[in-house]
Amino acid sequence: MKKDKTLLIMAAGLGSRFGGLKQMEPVGPNGEFIIDYSIYDAKEAGFTKIVFIIKEEFYKSFKETIGKRVEPFIKVEYVFQNDDYIPKKFKPLLKKRTKPLGTAYAIYCAKNKINEPFAVINADDFYGRDAFLKASEYLDDIIYNHYGIVGYIVGNTLTPNGSAKRGVMEVNNNKLSKITECNVVKKKNKIIASPLYSSNGFELDEDTLVCMNLLLFSPDLFDILSDELSMFLSLHQKNLTNYEFQIPDVLDICLKKNIKTIDVINTSSTWYGMTYKEDKEIVEKAIKKLTKEGLYPQELWKNQ
Repeated sequence: MKKDKTLLIMAAGLGSRFGGLKQMEPVGPNGEFIIDYSIYDAKEAGFTKIVFIIKEEFYKSFKETIGKRVEPFIKVEYVFQNDDYIPKKFKPLLKKRTKPLGTAYAIYCAKNKINEPFAVINADDFYGRDAFLKASEYLDDIIYNHYGIVGYIVGNTLTPNGSAKRGVMEVNNNKLSKITECNVVKKKNKIIASPLYSSNGFELDEDTLVCMNLLLFSPDLFDILSDELSMFLSLHQKNLTNYEFQIPDVLDICLKKNIKTIDVINTSSTWYGMTYKEDKEIVEKAIKKLTKEGLYPQELWKNQ
């Protein structure tokens, strides 16, 4: 049975390694952004609402570009990533912090906009049509006490231009048993993963599944995030600038506490992203090829 489903798009990051607001970097034949293709694919797959997580100062530019293009075709709402949802006693600790608190907190900022099953993605990642179709199908039949992750083969997610963060997954019978947030890089035909808070790197097989933040939830996630946010802030209050409240870590906690089963859904889609400026040409070529093959129209929103 098809249900209302929301796509929550994390778009508050400035893209420090990329060197600018990469969410608004044109990559399509008519100046489309990666985010346009994600919304198009989500709409085609049956999603009924988009929620953008952005910084308040970018609201006008988002509204005048992406919002203007997609609002005639799908319901759109905006959420600002700020300190409004930080417990009062912890707010002074964040005054010295310059970077966002992390992906788990970004998702938490949308708690008042979502009451239906939802998927989460990064604004600057290209996930592919098959991934959204699999995500939509999963959310239509999401089971109590289950969340989902669309898993990508690590070898299909790496940039030749440097390291990138990946949630390295251990999977048994299509269920997640462990996820570790790592910096991953390919060197001399070897794929090396280094956990964020450890110097002990290890080698990955080419077909190891990784989390690219295409995550599938029911709205009860916000209750879990509320509890874990307070725990995180209490635990790291003396050195908060060094840690991030990341969604893979929250999922790992759900597993350790045995409160959720996390299903891993494989996709045949190829992932593309723009971690570095040099990645833009790769993304442009991929989209040009997919457009030529007829998966996307030449003018994405013209005849919707």
